[in-house]
Amino acid sequence: MVDRRVAGLPLEHVIGWAEFCGLKIAVDPGVFVPRHRTEFLVRQAAALAQSGAVVVDLCCGSGAVGTALAAALERIELYATDIDPAAVRCARRNVTTACGHVYEGDLYEPLPAILRGRVDILVANAPYVPTEAIRLLPPEARIHESLVALDGGADGLDVQRPGGGCGANLAGTGWPSSGRD
Repeated sequence: MVDRRVAGLPLEHVIGWAEFCGLKIAVDPGVFVPRHRTEFLVRQAAALAQSGAVVVDLCCGSGAVGTALAAALERIELYATDIDPAAVRCARRNVTTACGHVYEGDLYEPLPAILRGRVDILVANAPYVPTEAIRLLPPEARIHESLVALDGGADGLDVQRPGGGCGANLAGTGWPSSGRD
């Protein structure tokens, strides 16, 4: 263990978990490590959600955000997606403990059609680091976390901007396109 940590592997990858919102979240090697600053997103979403809410967690990584929301709220219906197969495998271990469902694919693409018009809360910790700034990240992130979880395009907003996919209203009648072609 010590040798792996000294070699630069993130502590969470070495021990196999991260503390997030008071929960022990499984984190596999190569999967984005949930950051404590993202707990703000969980608190904001929890304040808006009601019991029985349908929650979608896009770009879910380890599934930490959705799992924490499920722990904070009563009886939510949780769906999570990620494009990275390693993240999906890891998220399944976390999200299924909250009776949630995890799908592999780009943003909304893999979600079941039955969700159309039913989503109450959408959360996304989408990639936001500008491509050129990735080289400036600490080696723990730059080398050991998935590039697809970090790279937000030229200005870091490829996924967040309108037309990029995350900003669309899932409570409407259709699915937005991912815009990540």
